[in-house]
Amino acid sequence: MSNSLSSMLSDPITVQVNGEPYTCKAQTSLPRLLEQLGLNLRLIAVEYNGEILHRQFWSQTSVQAGDRLEIVTIVGGG
Repeated sequence: MSNSLSSMLSDPITVQVNGEPYTCKAQTSLPRLLEQLGLNLRLIAVEYNGEILHRQFWSQTSVQAGDRLEIVTIVGGG
C-alpha cells in the first residue's frame, strides 16, 4: 500500500451520529463504529444517509466523511 493511501485510511473523518459530529478512522466498518459507540448491535436500528439500512448490509458498509447516521435503540415493555 502506498504511503498516501495508507495515510488516507488512517486519517480521521467526521460523520454525524444522531445529529452530533463523531470522529473515527476512514473506512471504519459500520459494526465497528456501533461498537465504538457502546451500542448493543442486537437492539438497534440504523438509518444510513436517510435510508433504513438492513442488518444484512451492515458488515459490507464502511462509513465515509459526511455520512449521516440515525440510530434508534429498541426498548421492550408496554
